[in-house]
Amino acid sequence: MTIANRLKDFIDEKGISYDTVEHHRTSTSRQSAIAAHVPGSIMAKSVVVHHDGGYALAVVPSTHRIELGTLQDVMDQRIGLASEDEVVSLFEDCDTGAIPPIGAAYDVPVILDESLGNAADIYFEGGDHRTLVHVSGKDFRNLTSDAQQARFSYPAY
Repeated sequence: MTIANRLKDFIDEKGISYDTVEHHRTSTSRQSAIAAHVPGSIMAKSVVVHHDGGYALAVVPSTHRIELGTLQDVMDQRIGLASEDEVVSLFEDCDTGAIPPIGAAYDVPVILDESLGNAADIYFEGGDHRTLVHVSGKDFRNLTSDAQQARFSYPAY
């Protein structure tokens, strides 16, 4: 696999230019950033959460962890981490754990951590564990223009 079909179609439809970075198979966004020689602070990590109204994609730098209590306050509702089965049903063309942060391609709302807001470049999982997508920060903001922005993460290390 390279880029998930729905993601590729969405990016192409928007007329966004991108390139891909291949790397050895990894299990986490942080490992992907290291393998691809990309700063973790500009590697967008996606976490699927569920709530009474459905699902949302919380997007933070790979160097950060989500503060669930703060995210719950931002969303103004109780949330929990989505199960693997829930994630698979939402992102059918993606490998588990390689979810792209472009929720609009999958009809899933995005909540974007403010710490990614001013980056000049952004990298993210393309749907598998071997390919990153690289876009300019401006284009990433365009791809996530419907996202709610808030601060809900903290550095993991």
